Amino acid sequence: MPRSSVTRTVPRIALYSHDTMGLGHIRRNTLLAQTLIRPPLSADVLLVSGIRESGAFPLPKGIDSITLPAYQKQPDGSYRPRALGLSLQELIDLRARTILAALTAFAPGLFIVDNVPRGALAELDTVLPVLRARGTRIVLGLRDIIDTPDVVARQWEKQQNASALEQWFDAIWIYGDTRLYDTVAAYGLNHLHGVQVTPVGYLDASLRQEGRTEGTTSPGMAGSVLATHEPPYALCMMGGGQDGLAVAEAFARAPLPAGWRGIILTGSMMPPAARARLQALVAHRPELQLLSFSSEPLALIRAASAVVAMAGYNSTMEVLALEKNTLLVPRVVPREEQWLRARRLADLGLVHCLHPDELSPERVGAWLAGAASPSPRPRAREVLDFSGLQRVATLAAGLLQASPDNPAPPDGAPPGP
Repeated sequence: MPRSSVTRTVPRIALYSHDTMGLGHIRRNTLLAQTLIRPPLSADVLLVSGIRESGAFPLPKGIDSITLPAYQKQPDGSYRPRALGLSLQELIDLRARTILAALTAFAPGLFIVDNVPRGALAELDTVLPVLRARGTRIVLGLRDIIDTPDVVARQWEKQQNASALEQWFDAIWIYGDTRLYDTVAAYGLNHLHGVQVTPVGYLDASLRQEGRTEGTTSPGMAGSVLATHEPPYALCMMGGGQDGLAVAEAFARAPLPAGWRGIILTGSMMPPAARARLQALVAHRPELQLLSFSSEPLALIRAASAVVAMAGYNSTMEVLALEKNTLLVPRVVPREEQWLRARRLADLGLVHCLHPDELSPERVGAWLAGAASPSPRPRAREVLDFSGLQRVATLAAGLLQASPDNPAPPDGAPPGP
């Protein structure tokens, strides 16, 4: 199909996130989409998400979404269908066909793939060559840290990611700052041929457009999210919640500073038995509130006096962007990503970090007591680059303006005549 088929007055951009664990991928893509619909691009944006909760996220005019039937990632890193009684291969085929049909009809000029070049379980293998043949520009967006370099090298070799990138992709955008982690050097991205690699800086979550804050209280709990915005309170959050019970339970058993309340945001993917266990603890502590899900947690974070969280990319960027006094308790399996991020941020003095092996109600309570009278600490914006959204808009414009015979120049500058 000729290039003109994907060149329009109003550009079309599609963003894919596989979303097999947690809510971070769709939240990151939603933030990017809100940037891309604004001038100077003013694009129409289609989100392709692998998690049903994506339908609850507030989306402004110019953005819409398609939700795929979901995978669920197991503690050992394997996958299974989250809800449907299909075989794993049947679900892979269903998702791949759905993505291909949607993107063939939408015909984006730019396709941004989040984190996994070939998609979850290689479900983009039938999609990428079709888009490439149509003239669609294709970008991989990477968070700052994936895992330790040796683990990533083995994983990428097994998944043949380098060849996929060189065959189908125009660029890699790294949502990070080399002062925290040199993603390019750690993962050998400088050895890729024909792929422009650009660290763009961190994505400023404080700029995310906040729609109506929605939340769900657990059974037996009165009140709503809106009622919790009266400080002082400590907020405990753990992303999707699949493996967050230990952090939430330590918080639920920890003593709070005098006059403080505590809010636990479990995440919609916390197993029912784990949520019931937390509910039993909270039932005996009227100063605690248990919430299962919020499609937009920024308001909760913004008003919190202190935050206890796991160290996923998006949760961490939110607390840094909002300059919250934070204790990070990262997961260390099946990836060390969160531990690497939390440890380096702690070394910079931007957060406090507690290894999960050292987690206890006493340690959390002691940290909260100190948080009631916090010591001065560096501002994240004075240490790290949070200009990623602006650079993404510039790079996207450069790619959309470039033709297959006139690729976008480095750093997203407009192409020549």
